[in-house]
Amino acid sequence: MINTILILMVIAALLLIVVILVQNPKGGGLSSEFGGGATSQMFGVQKTGDILEKLTWGFFTFIIVGSLFTGLYLKNAQSSTGNSLLDVESSQAAPATAPSLPSTSPAPGLTAPIEVPAE
Repeated sequence: MINTILILMVIAALLLIVVILVQNPKGGGLSSEFGGGATSQMFGVQKTGDILEKLTWGFFTFIIVGSLFTGLYLKNAQSSTGNSLLDVESSQAAPATAPSLPSTSPAPGLTAPIEVPAE
């Protein structure tokens, strides 16, 4: 379910980019690029900017609500299963032991005296 929402959010983000790039900040927008106001009035649409503005706000709202929902869902999923990654005591593994090497020192009871060279 989360994967579906994330894929839809990516698609909405890409569509939001396209819708924003199509808009003209001076109000002309898509209708002024393709024949002016006469063609848009002929089909009954007075302003393309209204549709593009509604699409912009719709995509923006979907992305915000989707990200909030995803964050809350993931937070609840982690709290119900326990956060084992942050639990230091259970996540620490036992230290690896080095293989034992043969000892070159004499046995504890059989130590040789240390000789100090005379000058």
